[in-house]
Amino acid sequence: MNLRQKRAAALAKAQEYQKRIKGGESLTDEEVSEVKSLLAEVEALDIQISKADEAAETLAKLGALSTPEQPTGNDGGAAPKGRSLGESFVNGLKASGMSVKEAAKHGFSVKASTDTQSTGTPRDLTGPYGPLITDVDQQFALPYRRPLLVADLLGSGSISGNAITYPVFGALEGSTAFVAEGGAKPQIHVANPTWQTDALTEIAGFFKVTDDMAEDLPYVISEINSTALYDLQLREELSILSGAGTSNTLTGLLNRSGIQTVANASGESISDPELIFKAMSNVQTVTGFAADGIVINPTDYMAIRLSKDSNGQYFGGGFFSGQYGQGGIAEQPPLWGLKTVVTSSITAGTVLVGAFKAAGKVFRKGGVVVESTNSHDEDFTNDLITFRLRERVGLQVKYPAALVKVTLGAGA
Repeated sequence: MNLRQKRAAALAKAQEYQKRIKGGESLTDEEVSEVKSLLAEVEALDIQISKADEAAETLAKLGALSTPEQPTGNDGGAAPKGRSLGESFVNGLKASGMSVKEAAKHGFSVKASTDTQSTGTPRDLTGPYGPLITDVDQQFALPYRRPLLVADLLGSGSISGNAITYPVFGALEGSTAFVAEGGAKPQIHVANPTWQTDALTEIAGFFKVTDDMAEDLPYVISEINSTALYDLQLREELSILSGAGTSNTLTGLLNRSGIQTVANASGESISDPELIFKAMSNVQTVTGFAADGIVINPTDYMAIRLSKDSNGQYFGGGFFSGQYGQGGIAEQPPLWGLKTVVTSSITAGTVLVGAFKAAGKVFRKGGVVVESTNSHDEDFTNDLITFRLRERVGLQVKYPAALVKVTLGAGA
């Protein structure tokens, strides 16, 4: 499938979602993420198609220069022979109508006037036309980036100041009861709230590019979107989950006072999936909210996903079909029907279960800001540009009891 066919296929998929939205249908979080990925793929393919067209144009212009034998290189023998190799190189450039930058981009070579040079066959990629007859993958080679989905489990809010103060209510003490006429009535009481203040904290970083690199706009875009922005969002996710609340970091969900904990009690040995269900039940028992999400490490998810019954059948379905050959196989089936985020952002052996939407909110003030300057340090004299990314983010956990930290493992 060529680049244009790939673009058409990606665009067609995105348009299918567009039809559904116009028809009044709402998309799931996973479908919204897929739409974003499809649009990003179309944009990337547009860049590749544009560069491929430009390269084809150049190749067509240079095709006229090709002959079976090139006595002095890419000049086709038309350039006057120089007294030195350097002079021959410059004369060859002039004869070919290429600048030094174009020669560096597309490849250009000469040899001494006493030597002859063969261009070789199309399979000879070491010849001077090797770069011109070889497809070049211009997609940036990036390291693996894991999906960042934890913040999506929580609610979101806006904030006008630099911090937010809110009450964290205690549990209901006592309960109503049936009483005889004239009998004493039982007292019910909501424990006094604890006032919590969460300040915004800043996540930031910077990187430098040279002036020449800055002329390559796709490169600059990739550095901002694919490298710096991803690292900033990863730092945010790790802090939301397990920030210690020190050194200007957030106090993460796992370190919040008042969250519940579940583990195998001494002498008790229930399975890890049962522990997770117990946590779901505790959320509803204590707060009344129904759990809506699970965050689990890939290692722990794999152990659960590959577990089998006494007949050797996978509980989650085998590698070709569902349990006992019934139904299709889901690539990453959710645990107990809840939205399951499988991520290395949480440590193995720990699972976070909760009513995330009700429990807390993520505040972002001003969004992610990208700024650039060539006046930082010695940038101006060294032909450098500094790009800075920063984000102000806060985390509010109003119902910590709606979150449960699960410690996996029998007898843990």
